[in-house]
Amino acid sequence: MAPAGIAIAVWLAGGNSWRLALQWCLLFGAGMALVVASKVAFIGWGIGISAIEFAGFSGHAMRAGAVLPVALFVILSGAAPVPRYAGAAVGVLLAVLVSISRVQVHAHSASESITGTVLGLLVAALFIRQAGATREPVVSRLLVALSMCALLWTPNVEPLPTEQWMTRLALHLSGHERPFERSHWKLAQRHPLLR
Repeated sequence: MAPAGIAIAVWLAGGNSWRLALQWCLLFGAGMALVVASKVAFIGWGIGISAIEFAGFSGHAMRAGAVLPVALFVILSGAAPVPRYAGAAVGVLLAVLVSISRVQVHAHSASESITGTVLGLLVAALFIRQAGATREPVVSRLLVALSMCALLWTPNVEPLPTEQWMTRLALHLSGHERPFERSHWKLAQRHPLLR
């Protein structure tokens, strides 16, 4: 989803919708910054909510919630408002399915997937509101086609070690030698004096 988020900015910039491209970058960047901050807070200091197993926003769910509705809305630029907003609604449905899949594969708790999705959908809603209030965003159809071909290859690309980077950052900032983990919650519940 991150490459698709970048592709949206490229589509808009390629279509001379520079202001919308900048707004998208700022909104998407702010959403990602909140994801990173929540994860760093947990890894470095154990800041989370053990009762609902919340250790930070799900980045996958956040990116899906932000990118899918916006991508379909932008791809349908030039269409009447109803198809554009219908496309965004389909994007919302797809994002919810991604969120559910994160829980099903035990990558995140329900609270992390739900909050990540809500954060992403907020980013998408803010952008779509801006894009809908201005003139129809013009996207480069050629760039859309080329980037779609490029995005088909992204599953074959080695993912960046972002979890390792966040762990290093959290340990550096907190001064701790080892990251906080979910198992610490269970240990604290069994042995209250260790809190």
